[in-house]
Amino acid sequence: MNTLIRKKRDQKGYTKNKKATLFFLLSGEHPTLPFSEVKSIFEAEGYKYRILEKLIQVLRVETDVDSIQAVEFRAAMTRVCGVELFSCNAVITEIVQKLLNTPLHDFIKGGESFAVRIQRVQGCVPHIVGMELERKLGKLILKRVKGTRVNLRSPNKTFFGVLTGKKLVFGLKLIDIPPTSFVKRNSNRLFFHPTVMSAKLARCMVNLAQPKTGNLVLDPFCGTASILIEAGLIGCRVIGLDVQRQMVEGSLQNLLCYDLNPEGIVVANARQLPISKVDCVVTDPPYGRSSTTLGLSTQQIISDFLIVIENSLPKRGKICIASPKTVGLGEIGKTLGFNHLESHFYYVHKSLTREIAVFERT
Repeated sequence: MNTLIRKKRDQKGYTKNKKATLFFLLSGEHPTLPFSEVKSIFEAEGYKYRILEKLIQVLRVETDVDSIQAVEFRAAMTRVCGVELFSCNAVITEIVQKLLNTPLHDFIKGGESFAVRIQRVQGCVPHIVGMELERKLGKLILKRVKGTRVNLRSPNKTFFGVLTGKKLVFGLKLIDIPPTSFVKRNSNRLFFHPTVMSAKLARCMVNLAQPKTGNLVLDPFCGTASILIEAGLIGCRVIGLDVQRQMVEGSLQNLLCYDLNPEGIVVANARQLPISKVDCVVTDPPYGRSSTTLGLSTQQIISDFLIVIENSLPKRGKICIASPKTVGLGEIGKTLGFNHLESHFYYVHKSLTREIAVFERT
């Protein structure tokens, strides 16, 4: 895992104990998946946390500061993480008073440069202009902490606020997570198929299954290996199955492109598993549109697979599956005795909305 953030944190010295209130600016592409992804990362990495508040595209959490390293390393749908200085109503007088009451010397010292950035998300109050608020708060910081200076290009510290709904959440930015690497992986494939899942959604699904580094992740319908690549890139061991040899060969090509060596990529029927033990499952079974179902319904394929995989999972082992909303994933899993933890509905286009369901072996 990247140690850069730990070094930055030590240099900043913004907290004397490891517990802090953190806030995460989430991508706005889905109303629930980004929130669940962050919580799943905490749980996979063993961080205790307490959700303080969910706002539009913002999650406020009390947790271990070191957890930001895990989020930076694993998350697909988080954009910014910061340590919170304050949150309040989006009213200028209240914002100013909150900043005046904040012990700024704990966050920035004389001789350091800084910038103030305010980001608006959809649905925030219209009456506050971000640039005007940036200037106002910047002047207050300059006045209160002697010897500091503004540097908008390469500041030592960036104070970052999010206007969301009727609130402002304001703090010190710790990390940015640009989506660039996921976008590149969507196009940098040696083998392509129309059914390919985006790298960002594949990574999110892997996180929802909560594998730890070194865990064995199975995708029994591996296709072009989108899910296996994302699991491998966060340090998991991976194994994939597919009934079509060309998909297996293509998956292996794509994995090797990222220097990932799978435990196995096998031509096999997921209803007759050739393996006995895995730590978790992440998969997107065929729908019969651009990929074969061997004449079976998607419901039958999923039901048969869930029956055979149960004994291969450890107790509380998790399965994250995507399928068309019409399949009724949640009910299938519950009927077969799995604990249905959550479902998210992800619009793809007018004829396809995916249900992304997470199950746990009881």
